[in-house]
Amino acid sequence: MSQFPDLAADHKTSAAQDIAEILIVPGLRNSGPGHWQSWFEKQLPATRRVEQADWETTCLSDWAARVRQAIDAAAAPVWIVAHSFGCLASVTAAFNRPQDIRGALLVAPADPHRFGEPTALLEERLAFPSLVVASTTDPWVRNEVARRWADAWGSDFLSIGDAGHINVDSGHGPWPDGLALFEKLRRTGRR
Repeated sequence: MSQFPDLAADHKTSAAQDIAEILIVPGLRNSGPGHWQSWFEKQLPATRRVEQADWETTCLSDWAARVRQAIDAAAAPVWIVAHSFGCLASVTAAFNRPQDIRGALLVAPADPHRFGEPTALLEERLAFPSLVVASTTDPWVRNEVARRWADAWGSDFLSIGDAGHINVDSGHGPWPDGLALFEKLRRTGRR
């Protein structure tokens, strides 16, 4: 049963009302066919996956450049749905394109320290509504670190408890609660 039953029922209606393009921004190794991001692509109209040149090697500047290219290719401001290292790439790109982004769902953002990325480049407020969703048992980022990034970015923050890295390995293939959170963000600008 969904934690957000009132939101889950409305997702198709609100998606039809808001036809802006949605950029899916996966993390390291991409999001396979069973991942919730791939499921989102099937549920939501006008989605496009941001492809990286190398899914096995993270480089924040390269990954952010790919996100910026995808934003620039869109005909109108976009929504971003990012996971893990894709969150860092999306946030970095967003600082250069704030007027071109309607909002962002940032799920299980990677800890930049774990990837040797400079944090000073990430310490700005986002100029659009955003929600950081984290887990208390994520092996890639501690819950309090994810909360600190949400605060730095001016994002709403939601911890969903024991949910691992919020990926296929932690049981997050189809993720209706996540889709409901995204739809509420799109409707109201808040979780």
